[in-house]
Amino acid sequence: MNNNNNRSTQSRRRQKKMTSVQKLFKTCKEVFASGGTGIIPLPRDIEKLRSILDRIRPENVGLEPEMPYFRTSRARRRMPKITYLHIYECETFSMGIFCLPPSGVIPLHNHPGMTVFSKLLFGTMHIKSYDWVTDLPPHNPTSFKPNEIESSEVRLAKVKVDANFTAPCNTSILYPADGGNMHCFTAVTACAVLDVLGPPYSDPHGRPCTYYHNYPFSSFSVDGISIAEDQEEKAYEWLQERDKPEGLQVVGTMYGGPEIVVEH
Repeated sequence: MNNNNNRSTQSRRRQKKMTSVQKLFKTCKEVFASGGTGIIPLPRDIEKLRSILDRIRPENVGLEPEMPYFRTSRARRRMPKITYLHIYECETFSMGIFCLPPSGVIPLHNHPGMTVFSKLLFGTMHIKSYDWVTDLPPHNPTSFKPNEIESSEVRLAKVKVDANFTAPCNTSILYPADGGNMHCFTAVTACAVLDVLGPPYSDPHGRPCTYYHNYPFSSFSVDGISIAEDQEEKAYEWLQERDKPEGLQVVGTMYGGPEIVVEH
């Protein structure tokens, strides 16, 4: 009996000592255990992970707004440098923190086949996100090649979010085909966002990162596509694939906050 009591006491002590980032890792491991491209975790698992992320604060991951990551360089750059703090990555999920100085931008990009949790740790960030339009009547085009622009065709997308968010705020979640799978982050002030991707980007597994230009709906006129009277044109835009934006500099470095213990 004494041995059992000792083990129980030790277990409780370990649970009390578990850091926020360790809890996050443990929960991600459970939630994404049987994940894969396009597989969305069960609603109860999504809420469990969201709850963990909602409680995480900058100090829980060793961040302070005064750190060098969040300072704007004196050198004139079209796009301020962004730092990515790598926490953990495996085949089923990844954890990391984007550190953006004021005016830093993570350009419009997608998350193919992924469920993504984004937690703004501090600062104010503008988020604009889109989903592809898929509910047009049959035979109506959702993509086409306009004469006005060169290269690839454009595709119709609906704006899901276009607003500023200031920490503390709830964790945002996007899904493979809903919730704003394509999004752009713009730092209004210095800010940090903790990202959990399940599964992570992987070119060999058909999950590359694609960047986009966006155009107002009124930029092009297409036969068979019109906006219903109860919808605003600004709620729709045309997206066009593009190369990685010139000047975008994301510098990866190792995370320096509380250590996580990887249990196999």
